[in-house]
Amino acid sequence: MRILNFFPEVAREMKKVSWPKRKELGRYTIVVLATVLFMALFFSVVDLGISELIRLILE
Repeated sequence: MRILNFFPEVAREMKKVSWPKRKELGRYTIVVLATVLFMALFFSVVDLGISELIRLILE
């Protein structure tokens, strides 16, 4: 019985959601992509630094 009520409740709750406007969505997408790019570069540099440090220690 509860499973039959699930989908109508989901539909009702989805109507209450405040969806972002197209301009906001574009801005949020750019922020997320820039953050991911920054983190990837940051961790690549840290990884390279640690690898070089270990290489120096082991030689």
